Amino acid sequence: MKLLKPLMATALAASLAVPAIVQGRTGTLAKIDASGEIVIGHRESSVPFAYLDKDQKPVGYSIDLCMKIVEAVSAELGKALSIKYVPVNPKTRIALMANGTIDLECGSTTNNLTRQEQVEYLPTTFITGTKLLVRKDSGISSIADLDGKAIALAQGTTNERAVKAAVEKLGLDVKVLPVRDHAEGMLSLETDRVDVYSTDHILLYGLIAKSKSPEKYAVVGDFLSFDPYAIMVRRDDSAFELIGKKAFAEIFRSGEINAIYEKWFGPLGVEQTDLLKAAFQINALPE
Repeated sequence: MKLLKPLMATALAASLAVPAIVQGRTGTLAKIDASGEIVIGHRESSVPFAYLDKDQKPVGYSIDLCMKIVEAVSAELGKALSIKYVPVNPKTRIALMANGTIDLECGSTTNNLTRQEQVEYLPTTFITGTKLLVRKDSGISSIADLDGKAIALAQGTTNERAVKAAVEKLGLDVKVLPVRDHAEGMLSLETDRVDVYSTDHILLYGLIAKSKSPEKYAVVGDFLSFDPYAIMVRRDDSAFELIGKKAFAEIFRSGEINAIYEKWFGPLGVEQTDLLKAAFQINALPE
């Protein structure tokens, strides 16, 4: 009988160890752990969120925030990770996340309930809405002035839906030119193919800042939509999502978010709104 107690203790220890093995890493964490690589989907012309610099390297506000998540994932797995960048656009970003091609989408993507049927989001990082970018001499000051005009809209965006809904409500005759991304939309305006390009107002200011003749353009009209931006992750992957939430809660609590924000929005003269400050504070969750 003396031998039975040690055997029972060994058996008990083994039984307690089984859940740790069974509950090993799954989903995105398991994928990253196995490959040693995290795949970031990024925009190429969403200034100042994610765009290519002069060396064709992805940079921007959203990229910096995603680097915080990469650091947290690396710490969780206990090893350094390589980063693979994959360009995405409004038509491909959700599909590439849903099918497992990318692990994080670091751009200028609106979080809404319809999209949450396919993907999930981390806490809000910016709040904007749809407005119009026009030439200052166009005579256009609002959506009501678009009758008989042409507008470029990026396909698969909340802006496309908002503008089309407003045009239909007002009974306007507007020609829509579908474009792939913001760079193509801006080019269509600069080359007089359209009278207006419309997307989130902060992106329009970024396009003006990067244009050859910023003095020629203006952002006009009322907000046509409410667009809270957030980093996109896979749906039904709570372990990976929690790492992102913890990383963001830390930079919100510490105030580091203010330095990151100022780095990218300070040059544009865009201050944090009270609503955005509240979003940061709400998501500065305690440990």
